[in-house]
Amino acid sequence: MIEYRNLRIALLGAGAVGAQVAALLLEHGDELASRVGAGLELVGVAVRDLDAPRSTEIPRELLTTDARSLILGADIVIELMGGIEPAREYLMLALNSGADVITANKALLATHGPELFEEAEQVGAQLYYEAAVGGAIPIIRPLRDSLAGDRVHRILGIVNGTTNFILDRMDREGDSLEEALAAATELGYAEADPTADIEGFDAAQKAAILASLAFHTTVPLDMVHREGITAITHEQVRSAREAGFVVKLLAVCERVTDPETGVEGVSARVHPALVPQSHPLAAVHGANNAVFLEAEAAGSLMFYGAGAGGIQTASAVLGDVVSAARRHVIGGPGVAESTNADLPILPMSSVVTRYQITLQVADRPGVLAKIATLFSDHGVSVEAVQQSVRPDAAHGSAAYPGHSIPEPTATLVIGTHEATEGSLADTVVALGASDAVVEVTSVLRVEGTV
Repeated sequence: MIEYRNLRIALLGAGAVGAQVAALLLEHGDELASRVGAGLELVGVAVRDLDAPRSTEIPRELLTTDARSLILGADIVIELMGGIEPAREYLMLALNSGADVITANKALLATHGPELFEEAEQVGAQLYYEAAVGGAIPIIRPLRDSLAGDRVHRILGIVNGTTNFILDRMDREGDSLEEALAAATELGYAEADPTADIEGFDAAQKAAILASLAFHTTVPLDMVHREGITAITHEQVRSAREAGFVVKLLAVCERVTDPETGVEGVSARVHPALVPQSHPLAAVHGANNAVFLEAEAAGSLMFYGAGAGGIQTASAVLGDVVSAARRHVIGGPGVAESTNADLPILPMSSVVTRYQITLQVADRPGVLAKIATLFSDHGVSVEAVQQSVRPDAAHGSAAYPGHSIPEPTATLVIGTHEATEGSLADTVVALGASDAVVEVTSVLRVEGTV
């Protein structure tokens, strides 16, 4: 028999996720109450427009445009509005009133997370955000709780479903980037303006959150190195497949030791990468997400599933609702975020990685030796070289000295051993300036190898 009073829940936002959360709370409220030990009462849904069309019908008497009054009368506030303001203002108001807060707002957490967590700690409230990364995939709670006693070394994450769909389509269907993006837009995976996805902004926000959790250190968004997929070509994807790789947009968060100072720190970065076809992440298809984690004691773990979608993300939100409600019933202050390690955030130049570099070069004696010298001069060791000759000189050819006949070119695909990002980047610059190189066609990092 439930003896605890009903818990009042305020919902901010009734978009694709918010409408699903409202519907599930209304439909399954009794079942959720039995798990919690208290009734869960959805007291209102704050929206900008009372008459806007919604994917799921919400009783009109629950809709309001007065978010502040709704917040001040709630025990639990769910924020699914998105954006920075007024979401930040509303969450600060909720925390100040003593309410627990649940959010799926990755942009807000990546930019104002420390401020919100500090406010929650001061008032003894709790901030939950399982739905902010990976949609339905449970990754926040395992990092924050289950692995809190372990030492996480590295995270490789496919955390943006739109870009994974695009790259997967390019790999399996042979589409160009433009064709794959058009398909993603038609299917509803990409927004009308896909910039946040294809330029890596969305994934960078999630990387900042994951790195902060995994390494117990606040990682500011502006310290996350970011590259999108707009420069990826069908030729790169095809060449990757022939070499035993797939191209993925990865969020990489890892412990890094600065090679010059020996200081251990944290690196967070987002960029396209070559992933071996034997790696579990290579099998993540369509718009799915996955997070591959390497920890000292637990070893390798992988979390896989739907990374977006109204009903899927609503599942993660309701999990947080149950956790917040149980805390109210049991009592006690919220658990503070563990960001006390304060490891330094190291620059991209300190990262140790591998490259695969594709060059168009003049096909004449001495070129390979000259290129090998450039790698050696910058402290980068070559692991493998694959050459194919292009006698038609159709791409980037140059004339023979003193002749109008085009000089034949060759394609070199050079794989490197591990080196610092700074050394590798300097090598690429030197290659681009060399008279032996017609064009640096492609530069991709290689991740997920032992």
